[in-house]
Amino acid sequence: MYYLRQDDLFFPPVSVADEDGILAIGGDLSSERLHLAYKSGIFPWFNEGEPILWWSPDPRMVLFLDELIVSKSMRNILNRNRFKVTLNQSFKDVISNCQKIKRDGQNGTWISNEMIDAYCKLNTEGIAKSVEVWQDDVLVGGLYGIDLGHVFCGESMFSKVSNASKVAFIALVNYLKKENYKLIDCQVYNPHLESLGCREIDRDDFMSILKSE
Repeated sequence: MYYLRQDDLFFPPVSVADEDGILAIGGDLSSERLHLAYKSGIFPWFNEGEPILWWSPDPRMVLFLDELIVSKSMRNILNRNRFKVTLNQSFKDVISNCQKIKRDGQNGTWISNEMIDAYCKLNTEGIAKSVEVWQDDVLVGGLYGIDLGHVFCGESMFSKVSNASKVAFIALVNYLKKENYKLIDCQVYNPHLESLGCREIDRDDFMSILKSE
């Protein structure tokens, strides 16, 4: 594992990550380092009070946009127009809700106040973006991530009512397809993402797509 200094804007090649996907420790959450990390197939993931851990897992969970699965029941929900969707209108509200939402099997959150500040700064720089889902003018769901121009790196999503995060995800896919993006990086496997059509690919394949701007 590599130890990063705050004054050294550098990451080792992803091939040296350990079997769990941990590549490096230390550094900081500056905009420059975060942007370099995502462009290099790396992301931070650590608990509050712990050193910063940088990850590049193999395999990598992704969604190829044409492989999105929208169930019949979900299509019915979308057709009812119960929700309004916006893009990048309330980034801080979205990431704050992602921090606070309770998740099954998780005690607490990895989204610290330091992380919120760092990603909000990325948002002002046009690098981090959000999708918001509204019901009766109340924010009920959304997601955020890093926009690399051809790949969207998803970070977290939340729902306050059933299916709101799915609405956000589907809306994001539809937007990215229109803009000719190649995929959504979903980082690591979970069954909810798999149900939406996401699948694991070799890290080398992911890196080839990431580098093909």
